[in-house]
Amino acid sequence: MSGIEMIPSAKRLIRSLRDMGYDFSQAVADVVDNSIEARATTVAIDIEFDGDDSWVRIADNGRGMKPEQLREAMRYGADRKYDVDDLGKFGLGLKTASMSQCECLSVASRWNDSRADISAYSWDLNHIERTNRWEILPLDRNGMGPAIREPLKETTGTVVLWQRLDRLLGYKHPYGESSRKRLSQMCREVEVHLGMVFHRFLSGQVSRRKLKLLLNGNPIKPWDPFCRSEQKTQELQRVVLPIEAEGVRGEVVIEPFVLPHQDDFSSPEAFRQASGPANWNQQQGFYIYRADRMIQSGGWSNLRAPDEHTKLARIAVSFVPAQDEAFKINVAKMRVQMPAQIRDAVREAVGPVTKLARETYDRKKKSAPAPAPTPAPAPNHPTPPSTQHSSGTPNGTVPSHTQDPGRESPPATVRLSLEEWKERMLAAATDVERPVVEGVLGRLQQAPVK
Repeated sequence: MSGIEMIPSAKRLIRSLRDMGYDFSQAVADVVDNSIEARATTVAIDIEFDGDDSWVRIADNGRGMKPEQLREAMRYGADRKYDVDDLGKFGLGLKTASMSQCECLSVASRWNDSRADISAYSWDLNHIERTNRWEILPLDRNGMGPAIREPLKETTGTVVLWQRLDRLLGYKHPYGESSRKRLSQMCREVEVHLGMVFHRFLSGQVSRRKLKLLLNGNPIKPWDPFCRSEQKTQELQRVVLPIEAEGVRGEVVIEPFVLPHQDDFSSPEAFRQASGPANWNQQQGFYIYRADRMIQSGGWSNLRAPDEHTKLARIAVSFVPAQDEAFKINVAKMRVQMPAQIRDAVREAVGPVTKLARETYDRKKKSAPAPAPTPAPAPNHPTPPSTQHSSGTPNGTVPSHTQDPGRESPPATVRLSLEEWKERMLAAATDVERPVVEGVLGRLQQAPVK
């Protein structure tokens, strides 16, 4: 029995795919993924503000693509095999990320090192609206402006050009100082985001994959969430957890760190830089890496709640693309889930880290000198009646010199704060019990004190 092919409406679906949830920084990062796969050593992001003619260009010096390879790369759901360390997954990233920000995407590539033969094609929403067909438009030499040709004059590589930036600037016709300021702010945001997401590549941690990122000609510096250049950063023992999903076995590597107390940072500026894009409390927790590219930056993946006293705890969790099914990574590579089969082991590994982070945070409180004892009343000056109790001693306590020496002293009472009780109860609760415990403790925290 033969089937009937049903081709989706191009103009309806392609507009729907623009709403995958990318913001500007995430969209740029997804395109940079392709450059890393192409073994580029330099990726230049240039942003030009010129009203309706504003554009964003991402150019690399990678291997480039032959015309047939480029046409396939332009296909939604490109049919290709991914290497074990490739950052791509679904064959959608280049198109969905780019079209989430612009109405016209052009991609040009040069693969021959000895000849400047450039192939170029574009997705244009205006053309798709008119034709309702999944058609890319070839660009001849006259159709390639300097923004496309210039980066490929001396090297192989690929240029991605975004034009008609309707989503990026928020205006159909983006003129004026407000649009310029918005674009300038977005440049700062993308610089911070790329420095964080690709910090392992930028700092040379990834073997044979050293990367240089330029934003409008200026190098982007890596942001290390674990502050390994600080002398007082504490690195705990790494944990390797076996994992299996869809018949594929592998390992998840956990590397815990506790950052220094604020007073132990090398400078106030270093402490400020360490706070991260979302600031201290939201940056604590897990930093999840897929093939050395950061996917999640902070948060506890529903294993515990963020806490001011544990904000110095940061934990790297690394896996390879073969474990994608276990981590439930989404198309945009922006969301992952901690696999159910390792949640208990991860929770156990987190315990010592949060304990040490709390002790480091509370260092001043712990090291403060004990208060001086109240001096005993002088002879013929009895204790004022208001402080005497039925036992004849202040506060009803029994002085140590009157206790029976043969009797063991009672253990000291341990007083815990509500946050400490919350941490203990959440650690002991099962996955089913945890939402109930959080709800009850949340109401208790909000209840008025009577």
